[in-house]
Amino acid sequence: MNKNVFSYHLTKYFAEYLPKQTAASPNTIRSYRDTFVQLLEFYKTEYRLPPEKLEYKEFTAGRIERFLVYLEEVREVSINTRNQRLAAIHAFFRYLQYRDPAGFEQCTQILSVPFKKALVKSVNYMSVEEVRLLFSIPDQKKDDQLRDLAILVLLYETGARVQELIDLVPSDIRFSSVVTAELHGKGNKTRLVPVNADAAAIVRNYIHRCNRRNADEPLFVNRKGEKLTRAGIQYIIDKYVSTARRLRPDLFRGRITNHCFRHSKAMHLLEAGVNLIYIRDLLGHTSVVTTEIYAKTNPKIKEEQLKKHSASVKTAHKYSQKQKEDLIDWLKNNL
Repeated sequence: MNKNVFSYHLTKYFAEYLPKQTAASPNTIRSYRDTFVQLLEFYKTEYRLPPEKLEYKEFTAGRIERFLVYLEEVREVSINTRNQRLAAIHAFFRYLQYRDPAGFEQCTQILSVPFKKALVKSVNYMSVEEVRLLFSIPDQKKDDQLRDLAILVLLYETGARVQELIDLVPSDIRFSSVVTAELHGKGNKTRLVPVNADAAAIVRNYIHRCNRRNADEPLFVNRKGEKLTRAGIQYIIDKYVSTARRLRPDLFRGRITNHCFRHSKAMHLLEAGVNLIYIRDLLGHTSVVTTEIYAKTNPKIKEEQLKKHSASVKTAHKYSQKQKEDLIDWLKNNL
């Protein structure tokens, strides 16, 4: 096998396969690229092998496992991050299996490296009371706070991922008898999500008052007129959550991230009795198995199901009062 085959395929993978054939999102490509930057740095430091000299034979299951240990012990990453890095490595070597059959066995070894079991974290979400309080704080008479409120209500109402919200343009909001938002999700998948009347009115007011009518420009921008970033969205959320905590110290116990709005919408729909299939479609999940995490972690749903299906622990009366008295007399006289 030629020495340059590995670097050739790695370049093709990132330059062509991921962006053009799989339509992977920029975030996915960035995450995969970070993985290989760390892997190549590890090989250079640990085995004195610079990237340009790497061959297939250098990639073994044992070395990949040592790299994963290095990530956990030296870089102190979480188990979830470790597994994400391994998933990126698996994806590349699975790609290689069908591009270069000569390295099939080598790829199979890498694909045999197992993921590490991680503790399943509970889903962090807001109560309906917390959501209402948060929405009541922005002053709609001020343009910047009207924008903030439009961001908060769309995050919640549509269950959008933060990148989906950032990528919205005015033409994605369709005002008709049923107002919808067109979200562009992972893998270039698009979904239409209904927006209720109250949220739609806020967004419409924002678009007209803040002059966000240009169909191809970002719907939400900062003071410089630039497209908002993830950090910018989180800053807005943190600002209003901080105010809400001062008003109600008993609420907002955990940190509220942009993803909490998505979780909250899913939980509230589930509590309202909406079928998981519809929640899956709203969130843009590929499988309902992913959506089931909400049903598994929602304490209200668990309590209702336990009440519904638990057997009664009340004991039926087997004896009459006269029989009970006779039994007590017998016990007194014979014991």
